Amino acid sequence: MYAGALTRELRSRDPSIQVAGLGGPQFAAAGGRLIEDYRGLSVTGLTEVLPKLSKYLAAMRALVAAAEKERPDALVVVDFPDFNFRLAKRIKRLGIPVIYYIGPQVWAWRAGRIDTIRALADRVLVIFPFEERLYREKGVPVEFVGHPLIDLVRVTKPRDQFLHDHNLSPGVPTVAILPGSRANEVSRILPDLLVAAEKIRAAIPAVQFVIARAPHLDDRLFRALSRAWPPPGPGPGGGQATVVEGDTDTVLASADLALTASGTATVQAALHGTPMVVVYRLSPVTYRLAKALVSVPSIGMVNLIAGERVVPELVQNELTPEAVAREATAVLTDRARADRIREHLAGVRERLGGPGGSRRAADAILRVIGSHKPCPS
Repeated sequence: MYAGALTRELRSRDPSIQVAGLGGPQFAAAGGRLIEDYRGLSVTGLTEVLPKLSKYLAAMRALVAAAEKERPDALVVVDFPDFNFRLAKRIKRLGIPVIYYIGPQVWAWRAGRIDTIRALADRVLVIFPFEERLYREKGVPVEFVGHPLIDLVRVTKPRDQFLHDHNLSPGVPTVAILPGSRANEVSRILPDLLVAAEKIRAAIPAVQFVIARAPHLDDRLFRALSRAWPPPGPGPGGGQATVVEGDTDTVLASADLALTASGTATVQAALHGTPMVVVYRLSPVTYRLAKALVSVPSIGMVNLIAGERVVPELVQNELTPEAVAREATAVLTDRARADRIREHLAGVRERLGGPGGSRRAADAILRVIGSHKPCPS
């Protein structure tokens, strides 16, 4: 998604610019040429990556071979550090400048990676305001460009129409369920959120649910929905649910509360001013390893940006249906608390740099390219 937005901005400056690499359908739709498709590589966790190693290595070989053949003016790597560090190291040896867009979260864990970034990157483009000082203090050439998501939020229709089109009632409290965009996330998180939804309905009979399903996920991940979902309760909207694919922004904009996996969706919810309960669960082995490495008090990006716990977080063993239902019910039944959360989320939005993040990133990349081109004799 971010690579696609960046590609559009680069090509808007010069339609002859050629962009190729590792991406997906949104990158390709923006005019990028796919050397490798990221789908099938993307997982969360440390141990979870092991089954993907052969695909990782094949993608790495294809990208390096393309760079050796085509000699691009720059390599832009987007997040995905464990793959991109290795890729950048190989391509930098070819004398190609490296721009790191959406720098790794070295402030959260594995802080020593900043030394690797300093050695690899000719410029780091960060999307959160507090990151710029951290990188600069470590001698890394850095620029805060703002969060690209601000320009990418797309609400397809007004709330009332959206709910009506999905046989839901505009006058009933609406809870969005966002279980993640990766298969391993959904399999660990969705079942507990469905049980939590039953408990929320028991406390608030007139409540309805919208499950935001990320594209390209296997139908088998959502079988628990058809097995576990309770029949509609009494009253308008009571217990009703619908699944919506590929329209997360409209889901969030139409919801009174989101139950969301930690990740980009929390920033999306903040942009829509939607109160949320942030949840996450990793494999036990990955969690034990990560806990020893993580150095931040929160996992929810909105809480990190705000500098305080503005929305509840339930991680690993704390993620139980009872706890989710308790937090959700408290927000849905306490208007003052919901309003306070919305005020904090408005502050988060203001700190994200305003519109134009992808445009500023494109301009920064072109400046780096210009500074590395030899002067005409």
